[in-house]
Amino acid sequence: MSTYRRLTEPARQSFFLFGMRGVGKSTWARTTFGDAVYVDLLDERLYQDLLADPSLFAQSIGHLAPGAWVVLDEVQRLPALLNEVHRLIETHRLRFALLGSSARKLKAAGTNLLAGRALRRTMFPLTAAELGAEFDLDRVLRHGSVPLVWTSDAPRAVLEAYAQLYLREEIRAEALVRNLPGFVRFLPVAALFNGQVVNVAGIARDAGVSRTTVQGYLDILEDTLLVCRLPAYEARVRVRERKSPKLYWVDPGVVRAVKRQLGDVAAEERGPLLESWVITTLRAHAEVQDLFDQLWYWAPYQTDVEVDVLLERGRELLAIEVKAASRYHPSLLRGLRAIETVPGLVRRVLVYTGPRAFRSADGIDVWPAHRFAAAAADGHLWP
Repeated sequence: MSTYRRLTEPARQSFFLFGMRGVGKSTWARTTFGDAVYVDLLDERLYQDLLADPSLFAQSIGHLAPGAWVVLDEVQRLPALLNEVHRLIETHRLRFALLGSSARKLKAAGTNLLAGRALRRTMFPLTAAELGAEFDLDRVLRHGSVPLVWTSDAPRAVLEAYAQLYLREEIRAEALVRNLPGFVRFLPVAALFNGQVVNVAGIARDAGVSRTTVQGYLDILEDTLLVCRLPAYEARVRVRERKSPKLYWVDPGVVRAVKRQLGDVAAEERGPLLESWVITTLRAHAEVQDLFDQLWYWAPYQTDVEVDVLLERGRELLAIEVKAASRYHPSLLRGLRAIETVPGLVRRVLVYTGPRAFRSADGIDVWPAHRFAAAAADGHLWP
């Protein structure tokens, strides 16, 4: 398996590292903390022992010197261990890398999330910067860039298995939902809404569950790091702004697997998949750079114009429109021209799949996808 230099950097103090399954957290931790004690809660015998007696955890690592690292993998399987972690940080000055694919069970259990004693970080699928010369946008849009899939000789088969793995290990094993058949019906419907405004009533109708159930299911997808919901920008201006968020899946390959649509990327898929890739790229680089304070989309009420992404940093805004078109046409700038008068706007960028980078006569930057990825990686998004 190829080794990639990840954006995630080790902290000096204890930290949580969350990320969807297969994203590479365990591989990164074993490489980064080679001398650490590694505790894997997927080891069923160890899990059962600690479930019966959490104090065994402290007994097994209490001999370590102050400052030593302990990697605790799949931490969400046993939230009660965080009480022991807290005590060991305070009494033994040990440092912990706490890896998990979901914070849901930790929050649901009312667990002490070590506020002030542990940072929180997220690992995303491989970015263009991490892939380097291997980066291929068409390949990313078709199969995604989860390392488990990217390094496989049979990405389609791995993606098909991934959807089942998620259901089996994340949902059923962790008992995150009571009505598993309803959740199974919900998943492909939610996948069809990638890049769209969340229509809870529509999803509920198509999945055959209640609206409140759909809200809970969307929370599960977000807590297990598979999706994010992008809120509408609300400014104190004369036009009202649309309130409903947009739904974006974190990885193109995973959303296509959930839709059971893993052949060639259809023309109607490319736009939403490219948007989701742009948003994931921004979120991934924001883990290590000051890219934004908040992400929005912009869609004034009772108009048919919108801008896909609006970054807010301090009092400044940066607008990004994403188009799957491989050829530039002035009509692609319609949304970016409409947003020009929003206060605080310092840059407008069109990201498209064509090869040429330039600036329009009215000051809009037109960037190929690889140019956008490079700007996000080196911190040059903002003027």
